[in-house]
Amino acid sequence: MKSLRIALVLALVLIVASFAVASAQTGFSTQYTTSITYQNVGTGTALVTFQFYNEKTGTAVNVQRSLNANAGSSLFVGGLTGSEALPSNFLGSAVLSANQPIVATLVQVPQNSPVKNRPLSNGFSSGSNQVLLATVLKNTFSNSSVFSIQNADTGPVDITLKFFRVGETTATATLNETNIPVGAAKYYNAGNITQLGASFNGSVTVTAVKTGTSTPANIVGSVLELGTSNLAAKAFEGVGAGNPTVNVATALCNAFGGFTTAYAVQNTDTTNKATVTVEYKNLSGGSVGSETKEISAGGKQSFIACDKAPANFSGSAKVSSTGGAIVVIAKVFLSSDASYGTAFLGEAAGASKLALPYVRYTSDANYNAGTRQRTFIAIQNIGVDKVDNVTVKYLDKNGTVLGTHTIATIAGGAKQNSNPTAATGDAAKLLEFGNPEANPGGGFGGAAIIEGPAGSQLIAVARVQSIASGAVVAEDYNGIAIATP
Repeated sequence: MKSLRIALVLALVLIVASFAVASAQTGFSTQYTTSITYQNVGTGTALVTFQFYNEKTGTAVNVQRSLNANAGSSLFVGGLTGSEALPSNFLGSAVLSANQPIVATLVQVPQNSPVKNRPLSNGFSSGSNQVLLATVLKNTFSNSSVFSIQNADTGPVDITLKFFRVGETTATATLNETNIPVGAAKYYNAGNITQLGASFNGSVTVTAVKTGTSTPANIVGSVLELGTSNLAAKAFEGVGAGNPTVNVATALCNAFGGFTTAYAVQNTDTTNKATVTVEYKNLSGGSVGSETKEISAGGKQSFIACDKAPANFSGSAKVSSTGGAIVVIAKVFLSSDASYGTAFLGEAAGASKLALPYVRYTSDANYNAGTRQRTFIAIQNIGVDKVDNVTVKYLDKNGTVLGTHTIATIAGGAKQNSNPTAATGDAAKLLEFGNPEANPGGGFGGAAIIEGPAGSQLIAVARVQSIASGAVVAEDYNGIAIATP
């Protein structure tokens, strides 16, 4: 009998959910609706089932869609109708399952708001008994965090959250939640947690057990970081475990018009301090500067590329720890515009094949008018040796390859860049990649597959960028590893 391959993707979803009430609309007071962009990375047509769970509710709304091999599509949850429709105040989670391996990236779309950025975060293929959130804010840097923890186990779970302020080893606050149903999530608004005081800058560790027992249980988590006095909006995933070495595919110092990276580094050891070094590398893999800091047990520290990297620098970074294992959240900011901000994960391991479910590109006219987006991809080789002939295939909504970009060489530790117009293929469709002009029958949808030689260790970050009121806005998400036979 032929075995059926089931791919599960866990996702945190919201529809027209407002996180605050404010006299002037900001990133924090804006309402968002989720669009799930998903990609079939298998060899046959996938039948994908979406199960939507309202917060802490165990009864699902089911939706099914089919998707060609290699194709990327999207499901806008605010557009579901009839028996598939979700309530207008839906705040919850989803489980995607299919007979082919699938990946998914969530796009949080602002509703009736001056906020133009779309926070991006990836779904999860599995959970772990803890979630590490490397940065959580309450009224700090003009931002506050909303985060959610989803039950990825086979029965109800209880969770414990510990909040660690920067520089402190004792938890500022401890919260507990019991009996979260399978597939469901619990949301937390840092602005409403009184135990954190008027403001908070730190990290959160979440652990889970099967309800009523001491047996570890699986969970996942994601964070929305939103501006309280500006239009900033970004997202990133929680991590199940730390590592002594973490790689970051993008490091910038006043590059491309003033963009700079900052890294929030969490020490996952709640007993011992960690000594952490960030080394910045140019496009050839050579070191251009480094910085070392001590991080208290359970705490976090920030590293800014311009403190050690040269001006106009564009490269990558390696973050290493002696002592506790670490988690890294990378952010890109623009000092001249507080509303600009992106977030993505540093990664401990690479793969020879990666998926990017959400890729768009457009002409100068459409981009400058602010009507469409452009995606820029940074690919880092985290191995020691160079890799040759890395390919980036750009696929339309039906899985047809419209063009291939072949990168001749990526040195060990270095990064190279790609976008649809760098590919060889149908130039007109690549210029409007992911848009109706590039897809049979019209409609939006486009994805990419990155592949290197067998055994290569690649990571990638996709930046989805657009123009809003003459200013640049963007958000990042990580490439998703595809298991190879």
